[in-house]
Amino acid sequence: MIRHALMDDRFAVIALLRESHAAAGADYKFEAARADALFRYHLQSAMACVLVLERQGAVCGVLMASAFDHPFGAGLIAKETVWFVAPHARGRASLAMLDLYEEWARAVGCTAIGMAALASNDVSNLYLRRGYAPAETHFIKSI
Repeated sequence: MIRHALMDDRFAVIALLRESHAAAGADYKFEAARADALFRYHLQSAMACVLVLERQGAVCGVLMASAFDHPFGAGLIAKETVWFVAPHARGRASLAMLDLYEEWARAVGCTAIGMAALASNDVSNLYLRRGYAPAETHFIKSI
């Protein structure tokens, strides 16, 4: 089942964010307090959402996103903050999460929607099949 998150999902989502951080191979440490603040922001903001994938009563996937005015005047745009589904729960349910995210973005008035792909888990082909077009490539350097 995919649904909008509740505050009761907080610890499960933070655990998924920790797992996502590890899977991404980030070279900075995970901070649970920041993950908690990120979850609360997305849960409480009228211009953000937290979707969860639940199987047999356990939260095993999360998609967080927010909507904002595009800086170059393209209107309201939705951007994924994080999308992570535990390896054992991946499959068609992940696509249903993406569907619900797109529905949410339309409902808040977005004219465009953005997704990202990690170098360590490149899902670009999935996005291309869904009608997304490449827009830019990001690079990160620790300093």
